[in-house]
Amino acid sequence: MDNNQSSFDFEAVFQVDDYLYFYGDMLNEERTEVEVAALARLLELDRPMQILDLACGFGRHTNRLAALGHRMTGVDLMPGFLEIARQDAKRRSVQVNYQPGDMRQIQYQAEFDRVLLAFTAFGYFEDEENLLVLQNVRRALKPGGLVIFDTQNRDTFLKGFVPCFVNEKEGNLMIDRITFDTQTGRLYNRRIVIRDGVRRDKPFFVRMYNPTEIRAVVAEAGLEITKLLGDWEGNPVSAESRRMIVIARKP
Repeated sequence: MDNNQSSFDFEAVFQVDDYLYFYGDMLNEERTEVEVAALARLLELDRPMQILDLACGFGRHTNRLAALGHRMTGVDLMPGFLEIARQDAKRRSVQVNYQPGDMRQIQYQAEFDRVLLAFTAFGYFEDEENLLVLQNVRRALKPGGLVIFDTQNRDTFLKGFVPCFVNEKEGNLMIDRITFDTQTGRLYNRRIVIRDGVRRDKPFFVRMYNPTEIRAVVAEAGLEITKLLGDWEGNPVSAESRRMIVIARKP
């Protein structure tokens, strides 16, 4: 794999303005409310809890869960997202502890009842670092605490593999040029964004897991899977499931 293809430019990929321009319509109020309701149901949020939202982005789940009475901590690598999240929290009159940070380096010790890692935020690193993220999550959880994260189902994704997607909005383009490395299990995306005539390259990769692999890495991290679902409605993962929703417990 050449260096250009294997690179991951976090600053470029998650540049706030471009990200919200192309994804903002999809991450709308209706979708977010459905996801928050699913999180509350699947994580058994039946009382006020201490919750960590890793890769919280602009706080779309975090602030709504705070409004339901939970004590929220949001961590994200991008200061621009955190600023939007703080402004939204202020508008909603909720208190959230937002902190800049890298999920590979968090140092929490048995502080949280629940941990979220939502919207395909797992798998952006080398295999050893992806494992480290789950080990850090385990350390952050109180005994008996739950983590939830979602990812694409590699088996189903490869059945319908398409090497190029183009997202056009108001004459601006986001072009995804995709390859898959079967040796590493990685999807490489040599993304190009063209806005107002200006080209920006935003290369990234994501480790894709099948159900067997995800069970293995969760177990290696010292967590126990309680549910492996195929969608936010709570259906079990199957050969047709495009996604995997993983719920795991700290013993």
